[in-house]
Amino acid sequence: MGPCLHDGRYELRQARDRAEIAAAQALRYRVFVEEGGALADAAGRSLRRDIDRFDAHCDHLIVIDHAATGQDRPAVVGTYRLLRQDVAQAAGGFYSASEFDLACLLGGQDRLLELGRSCVAPEHRGGHVLQLLWRGLASYVATHGIDLMFGCASLPGSRPDAHAHALAWLHHRHLAPAHCRPTARGERVAMDLLPADAVDEVLARRQLPPLLKGYLLAGAVVGEGAVIDRAFNTVDVCVLLPTTRLRQRNLRRFQRPAAPALRVAA
Repeated sequence: MGPCLHDGRYELRQARDRAEIAAAQALRYRVFVEEGGALADAAGRSLRRDIDRFDAHCDHLIVIDHAATGQDRPAVVGTYRLLRQDVAQAAGGFYSASEFDLACLLGGQDRLLELGRSCVAPEHRGGHVLQLLWRGLASYVATHGIDLMFGCASLPGSRPDAHAHALAWLHHRHLAPAHCRPTARGERVAMDLLPADAVDEVLARRQLPPLLKGYLLAGAVVGEGAVIDRAFNTVDVCVLLPTTRLRQRNLRRFQRPAAPALRVAA
């Protein structure tokens, strides 16, 4: 059993069946395709779901809104897709390997977890749903003994210059150590678009999406280079978050009750 959290209105847990995974894929379609301008294939457009070959091998954390009415499927308002290293072999590797060379991570002793396809419905982005997802992620990491989380984090749009200060700040301030630094492949762009002394840190932080800010607050570092993902209309960086580097104040924040009535079940 995966994590299960309730607070009256919202429930976080691992998707249990195809219907719940389909609801998560429908949310992803709404956020990535309809809102973000990502491309979808014919099957995805027909079903109005974001689907790829990795879904069948992943665990899917979902947040369900029990206050929603008139739904023909579970009202999934937040989701995270999780792929453990011991499962990735059956999936043909990690999704991130299509954009970044992960060789420096795969040869070590760390137990790896790839994070992906994280999104929250627009009307639920006040912070509570994202906090539930992070708390569920913390529980999942503890259950499976994960040492290192990683994945592609996206900045909206396919123009790197629009994120020049953010990319340069990540490069100059948050670059991973050389021995565990994935490198961009594919349509690669340099992140050091500006010298360190020309970076406006306030503007850089403003250009970062909330999820990426959360990773950095928890102690994340980034790989070398960014990748333009034309299909998703994003500029992607590779984020690495060693669980041993989670700052204690942030770990407490992710694990604290989101509401007084919160119940936690195994």
